[in-house]
Amino acid sequence: MKPRHSLTALAVFAAFSTAMPGIGVAATDEQKSVAFAAIDRNASEIALVGDTLYFYAEPGMQEFESAKFLKESLTDMGFKVETGRAGMPTAVWATYGSGKPHVVIVTEIDALPEGSQTPGSMPRKPLVAGAPGHMEGHNTHGGVALGALQAVKAVMDKYKLPGKVSVSFGPAEEQLASRPFLVRSGQFADADAAILIHIGDRLSTGYGLQNYAAISATFSFKGKTAHGAVNPWDGKDAVDAVVLMDTGYNALREHMRPTQRAHRTITAGGIQPNIIPDYGQSWWFVRDANAPWAKENFDKLVNVAKGAALMTGTTMEMEVVASAWPQLGNKVLSEAISRNIDVVGMPKWSADEDKFAREFQRSLGLPTIGLATERVTGNRPQSFASNDNGDVTWVVPTGTLSFPSAVPGVGAHNWQAGVTPTLSLSHKGQVAGAKVLAGSILDILTEPKVLASARAEFDTELKKSPYFSLLPPEAQPKTDMNKEVMEKLRPEMSKFYLKKKANFK
Repeated sequence: MKPRHSLTALAVFAAFSTAMPGIGVAATDEQKSVAFAAIDRNASEIALVGDTLYFYAEPGMQEFESAKFLKESLTDMGFKVETGRAGMPTAVWATYGSGKPHVVIVTEIDALPEGSQTPGSMPRKPLVAGAPGHMEGHNTHGGVALGALQAVKAVMDKYKLPGKVSVSFGPAEEQLASRPFLVRSGQFADADAAILIHIGDRLSTGYGLQNYAAISATFSFKGKTAHGAVNPWDGKDAVDAVVLMDTGYNALREHMRPTQRAHRTITAGGIQPNIIPDYGQSWWFVRDANAPWAKENFDKLVNVAKGAALMTGTTMEMEVVASAWPQLGNKVLSEAISRNIDVVGMPKWSADEDKFAREFQRSLGLPTIGLATERVTGNRPQSFASNDNGDVTWVVPTGTLSFPSAVPGVGAHNWQAGVTPTLSLSHKGQVAGAKVLAGSILDILTEPKVLASARAEFDTELKKSPYFSLLPPEAQPKTDMNKEVMEKLRPEMSKFYLKKKANFK
């Protein structure tokens, strides 16, 4: 791609910007060249960060080794690092610089239960049987974030740019369990803009509502045990209440908007058939296209649960575990990110990388199209999935960025997605993502018009749908989530830890 300025004009522009720091011009080609050179120089460290997190493979709220590694790496890079925001020990927040504007990278590093997989193995081959694993590739987020942060810091130092840049690694995204609490605690009150990053199969950005709102809650029923054959009339069946709750909500679906989604798992369903169970529990996710509708659906579910308890003579306790607003992608910031996607372009895949992707796709019965070469930007259809960083987008103008570290067609939340996050194709995608992210942050830091326009758009959206927390006031993060499984499996998993130190230059 040709440079946007002639060499003479670029030299004059760069000299003027250096002589008068903070004048409010967009980041120059020279400044971005410095950032991109830093990312290329640290490509091996970016890969090391992502690979290290992959082998830690820690599920939500148990990301202790991952958080420790990130804290040490960011501290060595010159960032001020905190852990423990909103009462969550594995929440990591790091900042460099001071004053305004303040740009925050928002992402996560958690793995998924039972996703352990040997990298590069197309057949199912867990590293540790039954252990968690990165079958959505969240491990790659750490490398992209740290690579971009180091590059932005280098430019801020060289050109004396005002402002600050931060990163928020939220725990337990897979359980929708941290960002609403971080927002409620005021973590993002000082932010002027944010960028959400996530693994994908190509460079992409979008705006508008990107996904669904969701509320996660457990419903526990308590009854009275009895012998199922001798005196069942003395029992109060808590599992009957769970079943009736299912039936009641299913009957409601006809009378709900077609956008609604609701699904559950039964987490306590009795001991054996001839014992009337005195305890039953189900865990529900309730979703819809926006937060008010999701809240309306959830309130109906609570009433159904109360009715199930009344019919069975049991008592019911409901506890909200987590919640999420849909992501609201800011168009102005998306356009800024898109311009940087145009500059960086998709990675140049090797013949071997593309061959591996095609063989992998073929082995899974997917269309054999190889690795992606085209980017995607613009307004995309709203997806039905949810993640907990949506709340951030309703308290600060936010852009979204996906980077190409996954094979097209290979779905997340399946062990197959754990095959590639440490391969060279993933590493190349992380480098490309770090460059787009760094360039976008620099544009936001140096161009007041971008921030002003993004804020104006954001304020207009909030007038249409004012933000409110879906969390009840008494809700607290479940920091013991996944604790038991990690206490059991960590000793065996630790045999695969890389135990290397990242040294960004």
